[in-house]
Amino acid sequence: MGDARESIHHAAAEGFAVAADDYARGRPDYPPVILAWLRDDLGVGPGTTVVDLAAGTGKFTARLVEAGATVTAVEPIDAMRERLAAALPGVPALPGTATSIPIADASADVVACAQAFHWFATPGALAEIRRVLRPGGRLGLVWNARDERVGWTGRLARITEPHEGGAPQFRTGAWRDAFPAEGFGPLHERTFSHSHAGPPGDVIVRRALSTSYIAALPPERKAQVRDEILALIASEPELAGRDEVVVPYRTFAYWTEKA
Repeated sequence: MGDARESIHHAAAEGFAVAADDYARGRPDYPPVILAWLRDDLGVGPGTTVVDLAAGTGKFTARLVEAGATVTAVEPIDAMRERLAAALPGVPALPGTATSIPIADASADVVACAQAFHWFATPGALAEIRRVLRPGGRLGLVWNARDERVGWTGRLARITEPHEGGAPQFRTGAWRDAFPAEGFGPLHERTFSHSHAGPPGDVIVRRALSTSYIAALPPERKAQVRDEILALIASEPELAGRDEVVVPYRTFAYWTEKA
């Protein structure tokens, strides 16, 4: 296999390579109810073979392990994969991309993809996922997204979103254009309430800095974004002066079955 970075979006390759620590500390985990979704909708449990595609630092991988699955993580960014391997030493962590998954044909019961499918929502990626799934295997897609119905989260978005530069985003819904997909059944959806509590420097600042297109900014522009976020925290009554804050999220979970 060649350099996995060559086949992924430049914002992901550049941003996540330098933001692994911010990603691990600033991103929320997944709500406990996701374990029931894994069991009931994806059929994940003891004896299930799961590929965690674009596994990042392993936040969702940990939920798959908790569900009892035998998991192989696939992640193209070295820094992210190293964090995953350190956190979950019992999980094989392999370099690879959505169009080059280092897994044998028809060998996985489930392919799971958390916070990432919008980067590679293409027929080519879906064909590769279909290749590694057994007949009747399922693809699960999960995203944690800030609930921007809360006022200050909308203000935060207005600081960060101008820097997107065309990088793919879950919230645009463009990833849905990949469905219906050849060789897969209909796409099913569930939504769960979620939240992320912690120091504002982690759950707001680090979370924003872990965003690919922010992490890939030149240092002076990244510092400007950080200063604007700190100013927002200082001016917002729900956040100012607090050692711990709660960021509202919604968790979106989708699945489809290999026909």
